[in-house]
Amino acid sequence: MGDIEASDSNRPRQTVLLSVLPSKEFATSRKGMLLIAEVVLSFVSFICFAASTAAAFVTVPLLEFLGALFLLFAYSMKFNERFKGFLWPLMDFLRCVTASIIYFIVSIMAVSRYVDGSSKAAGIFGFIATIAFALDFYLIFNELATFLKDGGQTEAEPSRQRGNATNQRVQRDGGVSRNIDGCDISMSHRRPLSVLIGQSRLIT
Repeated sequence: MGDIEASDSNRPRQTVLLSVLPSKEFATSRKGMLLIAEVVLSFVSFICFAASTAAAFVTVPLLEFLGALFLLFAYSMKFNERFKGFLWPLMDFLRCVTASIIYFIVSIMAVSRYVDGSSKAAGIFGFIATIAFALDFYLIFNELATFLKDGGQTEAEPSRQRGNATNQRVQRDGGVSRNIDGCDISMSHRRPLSVLIGQSRLIT
C-alpha cells in the first residue's frame, strides 16, 4: 500500500516536469534544435569562462543562456501564439544578431589574450555558439523576408481569403443566382423576352 501511495504522489511532480520540458515535436524541429544547441553551448561557455582567468566575460554567456532558455520555454509552451503583440520573430532576430556579434568578439579576446586552457576552451565554444546564433538569425531573416513579401499574411490567410472570394462572387444569369462553381443558390423566375415584347405592343 505504501508503494502505491508513493507512486501516486510522484505522478503530479512528473506531470509538472513534463509540462515544462519541450515537446518531442518541437525539440526535433529546426528551431527547437537550434535553441537547444544555443542553451547547451551558452551553458558550457559560461562554465568555462567562470573557471578561467577570463572571468570578466562570464556575463555574456550567462545572459545568452537565460535568453535562449526563455525562448525555448516560450516556444514549447506556444506563448508566441497566445501573446502575438510581443513581435516574437523580431525579438528573436535581434537576440540572435547581438549574441553572434558579442560571442565572436568575446571569443577572439579569450583566445588571443589568455593562455590558460579554460579560456581557450571558452573561446572555442564561443565560436561554435557564434555559428549557431548566426545560423538562427539567418533562418529568421529568411522567414521575415518571406512574410513581408507576402504582405504580412500567414500561409492560412491567403487560402481563407480565396475561399471567401469564391463564395462571394455570384453570377446572375436569367434570374438564376449561382456561385462560381455553378451551384444554384436561389431561383427567381423571369418572364421570357417575347412575352414582354407582346405585352408592350398591347399597351401601345
